[in-house]
Parts: sequence; C-alpha cells; structure tokens
Amino acid sequence: MRNGPGKQAVQQRALRVLQQKKMYQSQLDQLVQQTFNMEQTAMVTENLKNTMATVDAMKIANKEMKKQYGKIDIDKIESIHYDMEDLIEQANEIQETMGRTYGVPDEVDEADLEAELQALGDDLLEEEEMPSYLKDTTALPDFVDEAPVDAEKNTPQAEVAR
Repeated sequence: MRNGPGKQAVQQRALRVLQQKKMYQSQLDQLVQQTFNMEQTAMVTENLKNTMATVDAMKIANKEMKKQYGKIDIDKIESIHYDMEDLIEQANEIQETMGRTYGVPDEVDEADLEAELQALGDDLLEEEEMPSYLKDTTALPDFVDEAPVDAEKNTPQAEVAR
C-alpha cells in the first residue's frame, strides 16, 4: 500500500471534483430559482392582464347599465302597476255585478219548494203542457244534426312501452 504522493494527488483531484460538483449544483439551484421567478413573473403579468380586461368589461357594463336604467322611470312603472291593480279590481267588480242573482233569496227551504210544487199539481208534469225550461236539459236542441262526440273517444291514449 502506498501512502505516497499518488494518494495525495488522487485526493486533491477528488476534492477539486467535489468543489466543481458543489459549484455546478449551486449554479443549477440558481438557474432553477431564476426560472421559477421568471415563471412566477409571467403568471402575475398574465393575471394582471386578465384583471385589467375584467375591469374594462365591468366599466363598459356599468356604463351600459346606467344608460339603460336612465331610460326607466320608476314612478311611471309604479303608476302603471297601480293602474293595472285598479283595472283588475274594476274587472272583478264588473264580474261580481254581472253574477248577481235577482229576486232569489239567499236561503231556499227545500221543503217549502216541494210543498209549492205539490200545490201546483201534477198538471205540470205532462210533457205537452210543460214549459221549455222544465224539459230535459240534456236533450239535444232541434237544430243539431249530429250527436255530440264522446270526449273519451277523442282523447289520445299514451302508448305503453313494452
């Protein structure tokens, strides 16, 4: 085994290689950090551009909304709303008036009606002398040529998937 100058030369060369490795590693770390910083700066710049585009869009939208809302008069809208309420109330009153009954008491005693019918006698029950308003209301009028179409026959039936 030699402890001579050869071993020292190998150790010195190994130290130089380790120093170079450390220097290269340091340079590599610096380059990685620089790359990271550049990517981060690019990302911040892109985000700033997007933010500015969003702010510009918001300004345009705000200006347009102010322009559109400037055309709207809330007092006129409320006035129209109140007018509509009044008209609907008037329509309801008209319908209520048109639906009133005349001369018919609110409560009619069925027993009194039966007694009055019996007093009139069986003469009213004969078909020839019977007034038209007492005749069968389900019978077709004379001017109808065809029988009514049954609603159930015209209703489309859903097909059942099998």
